[in-house]
Amino acid sequence: MTIATLTDLRQKRIGNQPEAVAKPRHVAIIMDGNGRWARARGLPRARGHHAGADNLRRVLRACSDRGIEFVTLFAFSTENWRRPRREVRLIMDLLEIVIDRELEELVAEGVQIRHIGRLDGLAPYLQDKIRLAIHRTQHNQSLIVNLAFNYGGRDEITQAIRQIIHDRIPADAIDENLIRSYLFTQEQPDPDLIIRTSGELRVSNFLIWQGAYAEFYVTDTFWPDFDEAELQLALDSYARRKRRYGQTDEQCVTDSRNPSLRQNGNRHQVARANGQRDAQSTQNRRVRG
Repeated sequence: MTIATLTDLRQKRIGNQPEAVAKPRHVAIIMDGNGRWARARGLPRARGHHAGADNLRRVLRACSDRGIEFVTLFAFSTENWRRPRREVRLIMDLLEIVIDRELEELVAEGVQIRHIGRLDGLAPYLQDKIRLAIHRTQHNQSLIVNLAFNYGGRDEITQAIRQIIHDRIPADAIDENLIRSYLFTQEQPDPDLIIRTSGELRVSNFLIWQGAYAEFYVTDTFWPDFDEAELQLALDSYARRKRRYGQTDEQCVTDSRNPSLRQNGNRHQVARANGQRDAQSTQNRRVRG
């Protein structure tokens, strides 16, 4: 029995209870199952990737309608380069097509595009497309979408460590908040909910630092079929969970009465780390100059 099946059974048992109101600020999605979606229909894998790309607009609009502030989409991992060259090229071309097709509407709807991962290694034309999307949407605030493309969690942490060493941060100044400030996501809140489609029970090197306390939701539904109703099932499941962060139930009740304590504390810690990082970088530039 899969996690998704257990979730469905749990939802049926509590179906008559009042609707939960808690919602995540940040939802991350491992968009999996395009190839299996195509195979189940006797179609080539390419059709599955096209169907998955077509589904992006529907899911992002549903997230925006529900007041979600951040969405991170795992589109292409550092490990996906091992796939057949023809399929990799198809995925690269699809990203270009999606940007060309959707950018104006994203701008109009107030969606901000950010990229997490490494641009180096991508073709120059694709780097330019991603930079254009980032530039055109940089002031939008209705929904912030992180496109995880050529992204790997271990690579992200490795890059952060290298930059910390490069900036000559002393060892006793390094803590979790400083490291967070060097990650691709930097000042953003950690994901509250990570959704994986297609039933696989793996993290797959996705947000392995940021997702330390995320709630996981796995559905057997393939990504091209993951629609607004499926998203709502995931959000309903999240809303019924109790997030303790190592605390007792009693402590969680106290925090829930004043959630700004945790949120403001995190913001202040990140701001402090960013300030420390900027000051150190300025000092290093003066030394090198």
